[in-house]
Amino acid sequence: MMKVGIIGCGKITEVRHAPEYNENPLCQIAGFYDVFAEKAEAMAQQYGGKAFSSVEEMLASDIDAVSVCVANRYHAEISIQALRAGKHVLCEKPMATTEADCEAMVEEARKAGKYLMIGLNQRLAKAHAKAKEILDSGEMGEVLTFETHFSHPGPEGWTGMANSWFFDKKTAQFGVMADLGVHKTDLLYYLTGKKIVSTSAALATVDKRYPDGRLVDVDDNAIALYTLESGAVGTMHVSWTNYGAEDNSTKLYCKNGVLRLYDDPRYSLIVEKRDGTVVPYELDQLTSNKEQTSGGRTSTGIIDAFVDAVVNDHQPIISGESALHAMKVIFANQRSFESGRAERVE
Repeated sequence: MMKVGIIGCGKITEVRHAPEYNENPLCQIAGFYDVFAEKAEAMAQQYGGKAFSSVEEMLASDIDAVSVCVANRYHAEISIQALRAGKHVLCEKPMATTEADCEAMVEEARKAGKYLMIGLNQRLAKAHAKAKEILDSGEMGEVLTFETHFSHPGPEGWTGMANSWFFDKKTAQFGVMADLGVHKTDLLYYLTGKKIVSTSAALATVDKRYPDGRLVDVDDNAIALYTLESGAVGTMHVSWTNYGAEDNSTKLYCKNGVLRLYDDPRYSLIVEKRDGTVVPYELDQLTSNKEQTSGGRTSTGIIDAFVDAVVNDHQPIISGESALHAMKVIFANQRSFESGRAERVE
């Protein structure tokens, strides 16, 4: 039985980590920690375990692993602290706020002999997994162009707070580009198997405001033009200002047809072949933020995958090392916006 401690008791813990660990028969929640002690106490009352008084107290206990669910700027610090204490780590995305910190997390996991997993859950969606299987088979030919989207009303709809830490540049460091863009960037790499080698990105703050009326300090919209190592080109658009239905769709235009992902309310994958054949797959639908916060479906597969890796002693499907590329692209997007020109991804 794996014992896990959860560090940070915000919305992501409330609607994903705590309920998903609680539903996993191979796992026991040993306790919670939050800088606001009442939050940890409330979670412990609901799910069992202890409300720890500090991160250090939790790491000194007999837990096997931790979920790091704190604000972005603390991801690396706490993850590295946990790895050095001999605990496996599941860290929420974005992995960290600097490239050096991302690499340090991976190196610390290697030195500690512990697993580091990053919560990039789009790889686990059934239609994405099926699309990868089709692409890997070669039947659709090479990917030529692509477009991917992720847009919803923004963090206030998720957290229930009009002025959450997501809008505080000192705490979040990034805006929507890293919050949602890292998901779709990682997805493109996962689906195609090709690294992104160049990006030209535009970041903007067009609507999100602090209570005093000032625009927030982070981007609420971002668009990137990506070039893959294969030569394929395409776009990624992410937004916190979509006040209609959430858009989490991807289209891959291939030599032998098109793959449409999560752009249809019934069929999560539609294969349109060059000869006119259409093959629809009714697999699943991605859970929207609205569904999650209103008590809808909880499982993303991330928690189960992490528990399986720890219990059965194998590298997690989304290791820290495998998540590095997407983060390198996010940092390149930031550089591109600041320089006003295309940037290479090292």
